[in-house]
Order: sequence, then C-alpha cells, then structure tokens
Amino acid sequence: QDETEEFLKIDWGGSRAEEGKIMKKNKTLSKNVHTDLPNPLSDPVKCTLIKGDYLYFHYGCDGQDDRGWGCGYRTIQTMSSWLCYNCSPPKYQNRPPPSLPEIQQALVSIGDKPGSFSGSREWVGTFEASLALDCFYDVPCKLVHIRGGAAELEQVAVEELHQHFEKHGSPVMMGGDRDNSSKGIFGVCTGDKGSYLLVVDPHYYGCHLEKAELQRQGWVAWKRISSLDQTSFYNLCMPQTAKK
Repeated sequence: QDETEEFLKIDWGGSRAEEGKIMKKNKTLSKNVHTDLPNPLSDPVKCTLIKGDYLYFHYGCDGQDDRGWGCGYRTIQTMSSWLCYNCSPPKYQNRPPPSLPEIQQALVSIGDKPGSFSGSREWVGTFEASLALDCFYDVPCKLVHIRGGAAELEQVAVEELHQHFEKHGSPVMMGGDRDNSSKGIFGVCTGDKGSYLLVVDPHYYGCHLEKAELQRQGWVAWKRISSLDQTSFYNLCMPQTAKK
C-alpha cells in the first residue's frame, strides 16, 4: 500500500463511453514515484527535492483519453494531490484533485476562458495552473519566465528551483513554447559540470505501473538541463506553500 493509493473521493468526470475513447478507469494511482531513484551525480554540489507525499496523474488515468492535449491538466492534478496531503488547514484534504472538466469549468467561471473552453481539448499551461491552484486550494503561485538558452536555464532556472524546494518543498510545473510539453519538476541536482532536473512526466498512457517500472521506462527520470530545447523559452509555476 505504500506505493499506490485509492483516491475514492475523486470526481472522475463521469462515463465517456459514448465517445469511444474509454480506457479502463484506473483508480489506483502510484504514490511518490520519484523515491528510490538514484541521484544523477555521485558527488553533487547541491541537491534539493520536494518534501511530502503526492500521487502521479498521467494521460488516461481516469478513463478520459486526453493524449495530445491533457498533460498540463495532469500535472495540475499531481500538484493538487501534493496540496491535499501536505497543506494545512485540513480543508484542503477534503478537496480532492479536480477532474479535467472541473479545471476547465473553473477557468471559465473566473473569466479566464470563454464558455466554449469547457469540454474542449484545449491545453493549459503554467499560467492556467496558477489560476487553478489558487481557485481550488487558495494557494498563490510564483511564475518565473526563463528566456531560454543554456546560460539562462543553468543559472536562473536552477537557482529558482533550489530556493523553491528549500523553502516550499512543493512540486513545480514547467512548460514552454517550442518545448510545450508540460512536465512536473520534483528536484534539482547541481554538479561542477551542470545541473539535472528530476522530471515526472505526465505523458505515460496505459495500465497502472508501479514506480520502479515508471522509472525504468523513463517517465520519472533525472534529465540534464542541457537536454532541454535551448531555443525554447520556459515558464515555471511554483506553489507558494511555506508557512507565513
């Protein structure tokens, strides 16, 4: 039971069998999928990680086939599960991670999106993630824009992430323009020759996998900063969860 958790209270968004895109509803989600992953460097200068429990949400995990557009929503759900587990007051624990329809409806309700956004396959990014987490959990987020290029990523992004994990310990969402695949950032490890990001990738689609298999297949992995698209800008959404 350590690695999987039944999240019975989640509104999975109802049945969509009529769309013909139903995968068997996978209501058992893997927990803390980054743990036991070896550090990428044997002698790092600095290594900081998230603190606390969370569940790993990915494409299709609730029966809705969102391949090609749902990665941002899944990262929001993973971040939301962290808030459920780790934030007091307990009111957050009674607000399970929102379903994809709930996230869309919330963005319409607050005036960020037009009514046609509900039920659509339009993607969301770090800005929408910050609105959703504020709306559902009353948690403000810091948004950091990284212009792109090796120096900016190694210096600005890495330092921001180290400071965030040390102070707040909450997961971070990362997205960009050329590299527009949403990813969860759960740690940063810096050595003499550059840094690595601990990436929890929501793009996995398929049956339930335990964390060891997710790590083996590369869905949860340390990625060199230099492997990111150097021509893309990136944005970071960082939940400000430290006690005031």
